[in-house]
Amino acid sequence: MRKPLVAGNWKMNGMRASLIELAGMARAYPAALRAKVDLVVCPPVTLLFPAVASALGSGIAIGAQDCHAKTSGAHTGDLSAAMLFDAGANAVIVGHSERRADHAETDADVKAKAAAVIAEGMTAIVCVGETRAEREAGKALAVVSAQVRASLPEGAKASNVVIAYEPVWAIGTGLTPTIQDIAEMHADIRATLGREIGKDQAAQMRILYGGSVKPQNAKEILDLADVDGALVGGASLKAVDFMAIAEAAG
Repeated sequence: MRKPLVAGNWKMNGMRASLIELAGMARAYPAALRAKVDLVVCPPVTLLFPAVASALGSGIAIGAQDCHAKTSGAHTGDLSAAMLFDAGANAVIVGHSERRADHAETDADVKAKAAAVIAEGMTAIVCVGETRAEREAGKALAVVSAQVRASLPEGAKASNVVIAYEPVWAIGTGLTPTIQDIAEMHADIRATLGREIGKDQAAQMRILYGGSVKPQNAKEILDLADVDGALVGGASLKAVDFMAIAEAAG
């Protein structure tokens, strides 16, 4: 019912020479795998247009890592969703914990950015997740449910929004929650979505897991009922690792 999605977030990594990895991903993404798993790669914005050109015809979508909520104006250094779409983006990550922490982005900011993304006809990958202190205090489910409710834009539906659950303490650390914790969180997110956008849309919306996803642990995580793919950080920088995760999703 829900086609898995594996999304690569290159973060602040990559030069033009890095596009050789994208070419490797394209070679390892035959029609049979395309039919089973969707792929999107989100390079730094300096590589957005050349990545689009490199991925042309491969079936790999290219996305961006952030956008401004406004369509244009006096916002030096910022990029609007319209600009990213014009450069060839199909999706935009919003609300990543690194943006929430490093740039003090609130749920309201994330909601506004997500709205801007879907207004341009792109997919908003809305990130949510708890800190280690929040999990140890037994607040993880409540914290993430509140983030989902406050970050969903008006008009959110399965065709234009993907939720990415990334426990903040697991990103880039090599740590992951237990399989039971991941299953519980994803089920709770889907229940929250059901209350917010209706059970039919919630049943169709993809919920990704992120946080130290690698080829060695991907299969066990991706086999969970409410895990519909992965948001991959470091492992998305190498074609062999990223495509191993894609194979596990298929």
